[in-house]
Amino acid sequence: MDPILLLGAGGQLASDLVQVLPSASLIPLKRADVDVTDLSAIDRVLDAHQPAWVVNTTAFHRVDDIERDPESTRQAFIVNAAAVHHLALACTRRRARLLHLSTDYVFGGGPPGPYAEDALTAPPNAYGVSKLAGEQLIGLADPAHIIVRSSGLYGVAGSAGKGGNFVETMLRLAHKGAPIKVVNDQTLAPTYTADLAAGIARLVAASAPGGVYHLTSGGACSWFEFARRIFELCGLTPELTPTTSEAFGAPARRPRYSVLVNGRAAALGLSPLPPWSEGLAAYLHAKEYISR
Repeated sequence: MDPILLLGAGGQLASDLVQVLPSASLIPLKRADVDVTDLSAIDRVLDAHQPAWVVNTTAFHRVDDIERDPESTRQAFIVNAAAVHHLALACTRRRARLLHLSTDYVFGGGPPGPYAEDALTAPPNAYGVSKLAGEQLIGLADPAHIIVRSSGLYGVAGSAGKGGNFVETMLRLAHKGAPIKVVNDQTLAPTYTADLAAGIARLVAASAPGGVYHLTSGGACSWFEFARRIFELCGLTPELTPTTSEAFGAPARRPRYSVLVNGRAAALGLSPLPPWSEGLAAYLHAKEYISR
């Protein structure tokens, strides 16, 4: 099989992709191996490996820092847009296909959600703007490239850039015995990265047509409902109360509603990702927090 180059191999999604993409042809590269912002290094890597596919999971996603700190904003646009544009062009020149990971944060959360792949975008924060810019630059480079939007990612490897993931944060707070407040006015489909990785592998195996694909867990919930289910499955009873986005006071606005319709993958006959509650149970079992 032709080589598949995986960028950002140290991340929580990429750790799961390593398990499901064909191992004989997979070349996983961490940031220490190649920095996506080093344009000449990207060219050298592509020339050395001649991949048929490049799967890019790299991103600068410190959402609140990007909103309030000009240097973080600059870095977000370098990593999430400018570097992605160069990568897309470099792939096109070598007749490789790029599959790039994007986010539900390209949507602002107003009507008419849930959002299909061709729905009007309206990012609510600077991070979302940087990711949308990357999407648009990929499309300009080559419409054969693939953009996968997902939401609320959590995986066994954790997210080093965010200091863990939401599930781990909730469990850590519960074990500390502290009261926990979680927003109840942001609705999404939290997605287990092992399920997302399997969906991405199906797109690659099918040599799916170019463009945008939504891949998220089935169903929807608020962050508060997600937290409540985490504690139910783990048999924990912390002091959990709902709050609002305004009361929580994060520097960056989040979408109030960012449920995505997984229409294009379904149209190809590809299996949907499991419901979010099943993904959560599978994650907690993989972490050995619960038994089946």
